Amino acid sequence: MTTPSPAQDLMALADGFEPRTRENWLGLVADVLNKRRRDDDPVAPEDAEAALRTALDGGLSTEGLYLREDRTLGRPGAMPFTRGRALRDGTLPWDVRQLHDDPDAARSREAVLDDLEHGVTSVWVHVGEDGVAASDLPSVLADVRLDLAPVVVSSWTDQPGAARALLDHVGDAGSVGGNLGLDPVGAALRTGSAPDLAPLAGMVRACAGRAGWWAVTVDARVLHDAGASEVDALAVAVATGVEYLRRLEADGIDPVEAFEHVEFRVSATADQFLTAAVLRALRRVWARVGEAVGVPEEDRGARTHAVTSLRMASREQPFTNVLRNTLAVFGASIGGADSVTVLPHDTIAGLPERFSRRLARNTQILLAAESNVGRVTDPGGGSWYLESLTDEVAEHAWARFQEVERAGGVLAALDAGLLHAWVEAATTERERLLATRARPLTGVSMFPDLADTAPERRPRAVVAATDQALVPRRDAAAYEALRDRARRLDHAAVTVRTLGTQRDFGPRQAFTANLLAAGGIATTDEPTAVAVLASSREQYAEQGRAAVEELRAAGATHVLVAGRARELGDAADVVDGELYDGVDVVALLDDLLDRLGAPAEGEPR
Repeated sequence: MTTPSPAQDLMALADGFEPRTRENWLGLVADVLNKRRRDDDPVAPEDAEAALRTALDGGLSTEGLYLREDRTLGRPGAMPFTRGRALRDGTLPWDVRQLHDDPDAARSREAVLDDLEHGVTSVWVHVGEDGVAASDLPSVLADVRLDLAPVVVSSWTDQPGAARALLDHVGDAGSVGGNLGLDPVGAALRTGSAPDLAPLAGMVRACAGRAGWWAVTVDARVLHDAGASEVDALAVAVATGVEYLRRLEADGIDPVEAFEHVEFRVSATADQFLTAAVLRALRRVWARVGEAVGVPEEDRGARTHAVTSLRMASREQPFTNVLRNTLAVFGASIGGADSVTVLPHDTIAGLPERFSRRLARNTQILLAAESNVGRVTDPGGGSWYLESLTDEVAEHAWARFQEVERAGGVLAALDAGLLHAWVEAATTERERLLATRARPLTGVSMFPDLADTAPERRPRAVVAATDQALVPRRDAAAYEALRDRARRLDHAAVTVRTLGTQRDFGPRQAFTANLLAAGGIATTDEPTAVAVLASSREQYAEQGRAAVEELRAAGATHVLVAGRARELGDAADVVDGELYDGVDVVALLDDLLDRLGAPAEGEPR
């Protein structure tokens, strides 16, 4: 029997088909796009690719098609560490780290033990005005086997106190390690205070001789939660890390020693590929910093801790946060995060309950253990899209990092207002996209539930902050404020008048109900001060004027049309506004609530 050669064993799947070119693809794309455009306004094939381009925050964009590129991929655990700090252990793909910030020490102690008994592998305790008191830390950690579970602390208001409390609790006992969580720049940004870098050197020295212990956490979430783009948050994080290296060197600690004490905490969002690209780009950029300061190549890989984004979390329909968190964890996994924290789905409502924490930890445990997403190191490596996006993030972040350095470093940039300017610019653009629903929020601006879905939880303390603080600004906040206004009315409702058959009015009736519900406003057949006309272009032309006159006779003082007023023909001037895809929904709903008599925030009911 003759063994077939490799060439004979291959199946030529493209045989019989004519070669296809990029121009062929552009023509096909243009044909599809033109099916939804007017005949007198077609998309030319050469413009088709631009029509598929999607803009992301921070000057990034995604293309409609990525083609194979010749590139050196490298390998995990080696320069430039894009593909991972080290090879992943498929049996323990990442550290499952749960956050605890309940000031009730007994509750926190119980929660910590419950988490460790059910799959969590390290403990994160937030200390200070909005968390656990430093004096209660020994009680909270009383049941933790320090020889099995690492412990990290964080604080906005008392970082040295939190670090000392953890060191005192550990004492000389055997421990697998932890992080003292010093990030004075992050604390200054979050509270609006002046950064104090003096304690850094002492805490780094306190970790000497303690295997697995580090002193510094650069928390990129501060800028991200305040509204900065992923690129700007990453650039400032790297600039902050460099500032710490400089200060530690000035205080007598060699940069090589200081470098190993830095861990980065970053936000993981529902944009799973951008999350992965940010983590990959962070390692690449930080490895370049390590190279510049003389760190041995094998030690240049950045340790990363990914936390599901607070900015993307919603108060209404909180279980939609489970979906967002799942995507975020997937992105953190393919991005090679060393540790992952999932914020409970009800974290916006207040302090989470036992079920919430269980669901949070199981989100990542199931992904790792049952979906097996953590068994492969850098599974996205070689993806033309992910590699291109990683390049773009790294290049944009490095350019922004250089801007900070030209300003004199992160402290000088902070004093000059550069960081606040970046946040404001990004927030202004994002709020426009959110308000027009060009960036939809499921369960908030799209497909909302009119019922009160936010759970009752014990309130979380708020950290004191000055006017200069970069406080969190969530994407859903504007819509939640509208919902709060609507709740101050006995029944916020708008009349929707339909014309013709279900086929005529169905789509626009549903569109109107969905849009109004985003502000907590119901639809009704009963007369109200505000009314909306919903039907087809044909019905508007035939019956629009008469229907508006009937609505006004019934008491409507403000009448809108679902669609564009020009569809009413010569009756376009009889309506007071329009509901259409792309309208500023937040401004529109705010105006409607004014007309319905809803008190503004702070006004008596």
